Amino acid sequence: MRHLFFLLCFFASATQAAEPPRFKVATYNVENYLISPSGTRSIKPESHRVKVVESILEIQPDILVLEEIGRTNSLFELKDRLKKAGLDLPHWEHISGYDTNIFVALLSRFPLLARRPHTNLSFLLEGRRFRTSRGFLEVDLEPFPGYRVTLFAAHLKSKRVIAHAEEAALREQESILLRRLIDQRIQTFPAANILVCGDFNDTKDSPALRTLIARQSRSPLIDTRPVERNGDKAPSEKSRWEPRHVTWTHYYGKEDSYGRLDYILVNAGMAREWRREGSYIPIIPDWGMGSDHRPIVCEFEAIEQ
Repeated sequence: MRHLFFLLCFFASATQAAEPPRFKVATYNVENYLISPSGTRSIKPESHRVKVVESILEIQPDILVLEEIGRTNSLFELKDRLKKAGLDLPHWEHISGYDTNIFVALLSRFPLLARRPHTNLSFLLEGRRFRTSRGFLEVDLEPFPGYRVTLFAAHLKSKRVIAHAEEAALREQESILLRRLIDQRIQTFPAANILVCGDFNDTKDSPALRTLIARQSRSPLIDTRPVERNGDKAPSEKSRWEPRHVTWTHYYGKEDSYGRLDYILVNAGMAREWRREGSYIPIIPDWGMGSDHRPIVCEFEAIEQ
């Protein structure tokens, strides 16, 4: 019996040792995380910043994409808070766009092998030229030796109505530009592992999301659709629909409505390493003190499947 016990322990240990390394990617709109005023946007209150940190610590991401972060001083302040709390994400990227008040950024445990910021893209809409509201972030990372990822991050045009263009049309045009960058990367490196993260400010059936996902293309993206870990397990009642699990990521106070505006999309190569069971939306008391959005997280195995 004693020999049997040690044999079982050996096999259990060997199984654990054989497990591939894993890493977590999260995206989080931190709602005007500013430590100094900018334009009409004021400093984010201390108690709200504390809640943002608490939400991130709950996830413990290895790669963190941020929307609505302030200038680099705000990013560094958040980075330092996380480090003091035990989460060290030393590598970073911060990009600008037409909006000079809020930005897209990234914090990472892994070094950035390459940076390809897209900060001055523009498009024509009804005879008028527009620049993208925020820049598109593009970086290459190597979570573990031999396993590389290209990550795109974006914050598409908000739902706020403007006088000179229809906001949904602006988002669609921005998504066309982003999809073009994704296709260029795949054409250059057909075996690339692609992650596309961010606040896309629209629903999955919108023109903007249909453009990004490009289901009929040669390189469609897959919507990971993280859900709450609240015990829901029932399958969908309709084959074309997803199960009725809780997926909302944003609260809009004016309408008292909840919606899914934040996404982590992957290409086919990356999908093979995606761990659905490690992907979720955290349930955090008083989450709304930190932001009107909730973070979402996906886990991946860092080995080609």
